[in-house]
Amino acid sequence: IFKFLGAISVDLGQDRIKPYLPTILAPLYRELNSNYAEQDPTLKNLSQEIIELLKKLVGLEAFSLAFSSVQKQANQKRAMRKKQRALQTVANPDIAARRKLKRHKNKAETRKRKIESLRPMYKAKRHRSHALKDLAMVE
Repeated sequence: IFKFLGAISVDLGQDRIKPYLPTILAPLYRELNSNYAEQDPTLKNLSQEIIELLKKLVGLEAFSLAFSSVQKQANQKRAMRKKQRALQTVANPDIAARRKLKRHKNKAETRKRKIESLRPMYKAKRHRSHALKDLAMVE
């Protein structure tokens, strides 16, 4: 898709690409700023190359305006999701408690896996099932 975006950009030319610039930059920006574990470095390099190509094609000023608008939109979305998560914690405390229990349980499992990888002879105790009852509130 990134190669397609680059090819379309070059094909359309400087004047006709400007209205579509934010739409083209959005996935490229998302790929550049992503920090998940299984990230493909070739995608990151390709997106960087296409951004450089767009910068040369439309000029620095037009590119900067479009890129800053994409950045602003991404930051607004991120802030909105964070705000909704905080509001959900207040509005639905039972769902928030379940999510928190699940997070802590996953953290403990990750810790056990890490210990096992560092010390192969050590076997950590693990729960047999990961059913919903494990996540239920215990009073």
